[in-house]
Amino acid sequence: MGFSFSWVWFHATDAAARGVWGYPPDTIAGIPRHPSSKRSSMTLPWTVHGDGKHVNPGEVVAPGERLSWPRTIGLGAQHVVAMFGATFLVPILTGFPPATTLFFSGVGTLLFLVITRNRVPSYLGSSFAFIAPITAAMTADGVADPMGAALFGIVVVGVLLALVGLLVQWVGTRWIDVLMPPVVAGAIVALIGFNLAPVAKSNFTLAPVTAVITLLAVIVASVAFRGILGRMSILLGVVVGYVAAVIQGEVDFSLVADAAWIGLPSFHLPADPFAEAAVWGLLPAFLPVVLVLVAENVGHIKGVAQMTDASINRSTGRALFSDGLATTLAGFFGGSGTTTYGENIGVMAATRVYSTAAYWIAGGFAVLLGLSPKVGAIINTIPPGVLGGVTTALYGLIGIIGVKIWIDNRVDFTRPVNQFTAATALVIGIADFTFSFGEVAFNGIALGTIAAIAIYHLMNGIARARGTS
Repeated sequence: MGFSFSWVWFHATDAAARGVWGYPPDTIAGIPRHPSSKRSSMTLPWTVHGDGKHVNPGEVVAPGERLSWPRTIGLGAQHVVAMFGATFLVPILTGFPPATTLFFSGVGTLLFLVITRNRVPSYLGSSFAFIAPITAAMTADGVADPMGAALFGIVVVGVLLALVGLLVQWVGTRWIDVLMPPVVAGAIVALIGFNLAPVAKSNFTLAPVTAVITLLAVIVASVAFRGILGRMSILLGVVVGYVAAVIQGEVDFSLVADAAWIGLPSFHLPADPFAEAAVWGLLPAFLPVVLVLVAENVGHIKGVAQMTDASINRSTGRALFSDGLATTLAGFFGGSGTTTYGENIGVMAATRVYSTAAYWIAGGFAVLLGLSPKVGAIINTIPPGVLGGVTTALYGLIGIIGVKIWIDNRVDFTRPVNQFTAATALVIGIADFTFSFGEVAFNGIALGTIAAIAIYHLMNGIARARGTS
């Protein structure tokens, strides 16, 4: 931890000493200054795009640019709304404190912007990939501190992801494509989503009327609205379902009135695996999450680079390291692990504004929300029926994202190696195969991930050796 914070502090102070985040004086965040921009006594790392009010057809607001501050603040608030529905669902579904998770998502976003030298516009919100292993840890038998055990798994994932980021910064991303070709990456993402189906069912059956209303609201909102509202169908569905639950008397507001408006979020330290050996046994369920976070981050960076500037791809290692550091920090104090958010990338695509200034605003807003116990108490009132309805769609969508990876990369399922890789991994993950070795337990996600990687490379190796590929 000391090395990580020292590393961030060195780069932040070094950047400040050199003027504008370490870039040449004629550029801002690596992007040439707008001709009309003027230096002030206090230089900020953004130039004003055009007149600061409009984005002309065919143009985008680059990461090193911004619109007027009122518009930038509005865009930052929009990014908070876009991430909010997904980010607060993870702590609600896993039993983590929502305010703590929101707080560290904001802190993680600000760290991300610092470490990537203000070049990569992205928000770090709660990763759905953690839901299954956290749920397994929280319900595990023989563990004295289930939440602490889950947090230990998150910390380990964060450290490993940070190490992957350093490796990528050194050697590039080619080895990731070799280890996880599209058929493997798609299978891993899909099985994580489908593995959670029983969790959605258990909440759905507790209040089926509210769950159906919520699910219908999510489905209708996704096609009834355009732009940002269409991208927030999950949040809109939660709002509609919540109102329906209130009308039916399913919401308990007793704890909201007692919660303070301002205060620190609740913190919880990870369990000590050397004091409780059972904690080590839960670790295999968390390790596949590293691969998912790598795939998500790399994919998101490529997407942003394609829409703005190809040179952003050179920041992939820093982005992975940043997410790893943010996940480690969150896990060490009681928050859920983070990842770059597709919802916010969707907002950028819709608005054509890729300014990192908006993300500084968004990160700040998230920190402020996390410092309000009242907000966390309100989020905690969301009843099981609403969660059952929204997760029925949400967990299925995670699975479909895996399928989309196959489609986008034109995976050839006439090849036996692709057929068996996907088929075996999916069945293991959906059925939740388990294997225990002493104190160590492998759940369906861990075994499915191992199977996808092992089967693909084993069959490919044999086929090439025999000339049957």
